[in-house]
Amino acid sequence: MSGPTGVEGNRLRSLVERIERIEEEIRELNDDKKDVYAEAKGDGFDVKILREVVRLRKQDQNERDERDSLLDVYLHAIEKAAPAAKAAA
Repeated sequence: MSGPTGVEGNRLRSLVERIERIEEEIRELNDDKKDVYAEAKGDGFDVKILREVVRLRKQDQNERDERDSLLDVYLHAIEKAAPAAKAAA
């Protein structure tokens, strides 16, 4: 039943405790992930690149292809552009 404030205390406690358990699980999983990256680093892998690979694998292939194409276009345009005049110091 609801208390004098209209809030059902047992239900609220149950929800809060579930959230707390989930947050603890997330912390544990993040610690596990950190350990895996440390293991990869110990095996000689570049962790920064490994994180990029994980990020890219989450993307849709078409989105990734479009991004890569646009990146190539931009880099090519920059390479072909005349160098900017440097300001006198």
